[in-house]
Amino acid sequence: MRILNQTRVAVEEGLTNVSQYLESQGCQVENLDRTQLQNCDCCIISGGDKDMMGMQDTFGEIQVINAEGMTPEEVYQMVQRGKDQKNQQ
Repeated sequence: MRILNQTRVAVEEGLTNVSQYLESQGCQVENLDRTQLQNCDCCIISGGDKDMMGMQDTFGEIQVINAEGMTPEEVYQMVQRGKDQKNQQ
C-alpha cells in the first residue's frame, strides 16, 4: 500500500546502497523495470547517457537520475529536488 506523498522510485539493479538509503528516508523503492515506470515518480540509473547535471530530462513524465559518482545522500537530494519541481507545476 502506498502512503500518501510517499515518493516511489525505480532503482537499477546493483545500486543497493542507494536503494537502502532511499528506503531509510521513506521512499518506496522498486526494481527498475520499464513496465513499472508509469507508477514511479523517478528512476535511478548507474550510468549511460546523461547531461552535465547528471540527470537526463525525463523518460516520458519520469525524471531520470544518473547516480554515477554520487553518494546515496546526493541521489536522495536529487529525488527531492525533482519532486519539489513536479509539485510546483
